[in-house]
Amino acid sequence: MLAQVHSFLLQGIDAIACEVEVDVVHDAMPRTFIVGLPDAAVKESVERVRSAVTNTGYPFALARTVINLAPADKRKEGPVYDLPIAIGILLSEGVIQTERHKNLMFAGELALDGRVRPVAGIINLALLCKELGMEGVVVPADNAHEAAAVDGIEVYPADSLASVVSFLNGQHEITPVATIDVDETLRNETPGIDFADIRGQEAVKRAMAVAAAGGHNIMMIGPAGTGKTMAARALPGILPPLSRDEALQVTRIYSAVGQVPRGRSLITARPVRTPHHTASSAAVIGGGTVPRPGEVSLAHHGVLFLDEMPEFPRPVLETLRQPLEDGHVTIARAHSSIRFPAQFMLVAALNPTQQGSKPTDAQSQKQMDRYLSKLSGPLIDRIDIHVEVPPVPYKQLTGQPNGTSSATIREQVLQARAIQYQRNGGALKRNALLSGRELDKHAPMDDGAKDLIKQAMSELNLSARAYDKIRRVARTLADLDASAGITMQHAAEAISYRLLDRGR
Repeated sequence: MLAQVHSFLLQGIDAIACEVEVDVVHDAMPRTFIVGLPDAAVKESVERVRSAVTNTGYPFALARTVINLAPADKRKEGPVYDLPIAIGILLSEGVIQTERHKNLMFAGELALDGRVRPVAGIINLALLCKELGMEGVVVPADNAHEAAAVDGIEVYPADSLASVVSFLNGQHEITPVATIDVDETLRNETPGIDFADIRGQEAVKRAMAVAAAGGHNIMMIGPAGTGKTMAARALPGILPPLSRDEALQVTRIYSAVGQVPRGRSLITARPVRTPHHTASSAAVIGGGTVPRPGEVSLAHHGVLFLDEMPEFPRPVLETLRQPLEDGHVTIARAHSSIRFPAQFMLVAALNPTQQGSKPTDAQSQKQMDRYLSKLSGPLIDRIDIHVEVPPVPYKQLTGQPNGTSSATIREQVLQARAIQYQRNGGALKRNALLSGRELDKHAPMDDGAKDLIKQAMSELNLSARAYDKIRRVARTLADLDASAGITMQHAAEAISYRLLDRGR
């Protein structure tokens, strides 16, 4: 008897419908085959399913069983097919006697005693189910809250194979998980570190406000122990909260790699990724035999923080150039090409020298130049803001914290983002992403600003990319001042943020 059960497969972070077909023939030599490009984990599912079915008290016939995972030309990974395969076998054996499964999608790993364990990619499955117009999904109970972030479908939490079979036979109901209020969940997100906790460094806080307001990449240069790491970790607290669509996009990426926290339905805070400087290119950019998203994609709509940036291998740093420019990563393999989203803010921190101290003489200045030469010019060009982080005076360290708070900065950032939103016709496009043509239209400069930028281009030997970076930052500075155009003051501050260009 032939049975068909709906499931899914992941191609990158995109869910694709997968039909699990099970054909059981009793008058043939007992043997079980899985076809349809299964990996090792899928092939092993036969033994897990056999034990789960028999230990739950259902028959597992000695027959010729063919399990086909369609479409057959796409690779299938992981234990996600255990539950749909078991349902298909029990349908073929007549244990399940209804057709309720036809409008549902199934996913889950089976323990040998029939318990249903969590798997990756459940929110992607829920989005696919909604797109296909099906009734709902039957997923592990530990993943159910994740799927509940998608409205318009029923999410049935499964804790055991026996409960799913009884549910499909109409012997008892599984109460669907209530759909969560995504907007309310996002509003309740609270920031971590407050900028008020950072003593002094008001110039750095100003640069961080500019970076947050326009979505600009920023680099902090200063001796060890001056608060660079703390400022980077405080940055998400001044960024606008994730929108509903952004939260779903981020959660799709984390779900695809199984990193949604247990019991959570959504990633509600902007992600902050801090890879170690020993990370490989594949770990940072993404890759593998079957491509998986890397740190730049896990930082989508959030922050990628590279502490001690020159300590990263040069090839790893150079791979950042394409996602910084395009906002996505394309990983090509012989069998396919997969694109992962990677729109993130790059925050880099570095010491002036490898010893961590500020140069004090000609010898240490040479050490600084040699240390900073590990960063290529094209990569530095792609970082909009370079800011110096000086040592904090003793008086400020021992005084009462009375600096600018995150709440104050965030209010400024939100007002500037609202101006950008209105200027772009309701599109959520940050100033950092404006093209040259859009800058010509939306970033008019007065004569003083034009003359100052012209002088800076000549004296600092700036590239055409750096010229556009200055205009984008100046546009953000004007937005913070609610100014329609760019003045000489805005241009001067934007040029001051090209710190590393002066030494090239």
